[in-house]
Amino acid sequence: MRNYYEDHDLFEEIDDLAKSKSLPPIKKIPKRNGAGRNKSKEVRKPKRLRAERLAELIEQDDSIKEVVFTYQGSRHEREWIANSLTNLYEAQWFGDVLRQIKGGKEASVYQCLGNNTTGEAYIAAKIYRPRKFRNLKNDQLYREGREHLDADGHLILDGGMQHAMSKRTEYGLQLLHTSWIEHEYQTMLLLHAAGADMPVPYARGDNAILMTYIGGAEMAAPTLNSIDLPQKEASRLFARVLRNVELMLANDRVHGDLSAYNILYWDGEITLIDFPQAISPLTNRNAFRIFQRDITRVCDYFALQGVEADPARIAADLWTAHNHRMTPEVNLRLLDPEDKEDFAYWQKYLKDQS
Repeated sequence: MRNYYEDHDLFEEIDDLAKSKSLPPIKKIPKRNGAGRNKSKEVRKPKRLRAERLAELIEQDDSIKEVVFTYQGSRHEREWIANSLTNLYEAQWFGDVLRQIKGGKEASVYQCLGNNTTGEAYIAAKIYRPRKFRNLKNDQLYREGREHLDADGHLILDGGMQHAMSKRTEYGLQLLHTSWIEHEYQTMLLLHAAGADMPVPYARGDNAILMTYIGGAEMAAPTLNSIDLPQKEASRLFARVLRNVELMLANDRVHGDLSAYNILYWDGEITLIDFPQAISPLTNRNAFRIFQRDITRVCDYFALQGVEADPARIAADLWTAHNHRMTPEVNLRLLDPEDKEDFAYWQKYLKDQS
């Protein structure tokens, strides 16, 4: 089976970047000593910083005093953990960062020491990669129909901010990065309240989400793809996964990247994880195709465990049971009022609604 979650050594990549883009040395500046000054020697200005190096300096926040946690990674990883978790640590959501339990294409997950705030022995901290190092391809496919959210979960209505996002300026990309994280957090809140088998979302910061830790003191729960199941247990868990899929549909959500690689297995139970790509079947024109892919990936794993299923039929039956169209509907937000066909569709839509 294909590994959809290849690990990346992110922070070695950052270290290499830092070494290759070190600041130019500042030349010694001659002293101003009046008439005795050697006028033939002019003060040389430092070379202009390249745009990407300047952006890196802007993105790094040196205002936060680094907190020393038990887990020690590379220097850049320590800085990134501190910048991402210090505010949550000072708010007493957890007591320490103990170790990394997962490194991925979009985020790393750390086991943290719990405290009285949650009443848990451990919690998990999902810290997103620095935006420039994220490796999620085609995220625009998942953003279609989404509303942009700020760090407080509020809709971004400011025209300047919307313009920055549409033009993908440096500021706009940072807003999109924040919205991507906030979308996952809000999706987790929604689905947890609905009863899905998933981590409890406790809190989120500018670049991290705190949630239930699944596993034991010395070992985090493995992903389902690494487990061979007896057929009877496999049948039970397959039904449980489909129950979660149907529950998500009932709450207008499609996971968007569901497979055995982001389903945890611990003590005979499953936990679904990783929801940043979750989409709405009501506003994303590719929703059914993405849903079919989710079902197919799940069925591929359980077929290896002796559970026979027809993914195409399952996907179609679940989709139509929740009154979704098999062919994509037009997203009204994407209509162009200057286009004659789009305008005609809009007029017909208004007539049908009246």
